[in-house]
Amino acid sequence: MSSSTVRPEDQDRLAEQDVARRLLDSSAKLSYDPATEVDWETPLDPDHHGASPEWSTLYGTAYWNELTDAQRKALTRQEAASVASTGIWFEMILQQMVLRDMYAKDPTDPRFQWALTEVADECRHSIMFARGAAKLGAPAYRPRRPVVELGRAFKTLAFGEAAYAAILVAEEVLDVMQRDWMRDERVAPFVRTINNIHVVEESRHMKFARDETRKRLRNAGAVRRQLNAVVVAIASYYIVTSMVNRDVYANAGLDSRRARAEAKVNEHHKSLMRSSCSGLMEFLASARLLTKPALFFYKRASLI
Repeated sequence: MSSSTVRPEDQDRLAEQDVARRLLDSSAKLSYDPATEVDWETPLDPDHHGASPEWSTLYGTAYWNELTDAQRKALTRQEAASVASTGIWFEMILQQMVLRDMYAKDPTDPRFQWALTEVADECRHSIMFARGAAKLGAPAYRPRRPVVELGRAFKTLAFGEAAYAAILVAEEVLDVMQRDWMRDERVAPFVRTINNIHVVEESRHMKFARDETRKRLRNAGAVRRQLNAVVVAIASYYIVTSMVNRDVYANAGLDSRRARAEAKVNEHHKSLMRSSCSGLMEFLASARLLTKPALFFYKRASLI
């Protein structure tokens, strides 16, 4: 059948399947096993940071300037572990939403097979993050209880573009910071390896999330678009504001009350988040998901 006689919806489906095949091919050629790729055996060197210090929530504050070098390194290790723990929490939400979306669909479809590949990737990433956080000497950081329950509701109720756009926000924010950390020789080598693995494999996940978001919005009406824009923005706010747990400061040996107060108004960190998420905001704007109500939550999360 010539392309001129193929219905538009069939052309779209074939194009989507072609993208999924290419993602599957890429996964087969360039994927990692964290169990063997990451150096889990070498003891943690306390002379290393856990993240680029510029990404610390206290960097640029008066308190940061008072900290010793050892205290700064202890803090970034706790912050990196907290980000990893939040990543596990959201990856578990992601896996359930993707599996629910693919439930009872055609298993011969490359899109179905790619979705399961992504879930398998996320399982490995979660184990990798868990082992990494433990090696950094951190406790099990979790979002606050109300946020955990909101996440439980979101993973149960979110569908279509709301699910995939929220997935994209979480992945893009992590991707930006981890690209800096993986190139920074001040960061512990095993953390850099973890970040590199995640950046490489998440690039495929972000491609899929962007394509799925566009596809689900193709025939969306104004009301549905407005509603899901707010849902995605609220989810993004709680994901981003949960990345660094309030307990990291005490666990790094700092004055927790002072640290939280200075981190809350740290304009350096807010500016870093805004500039790093410019590409993400451009995509959301192109998808018409940056509505006025949604902007309120992105601004509160310092994403725009």
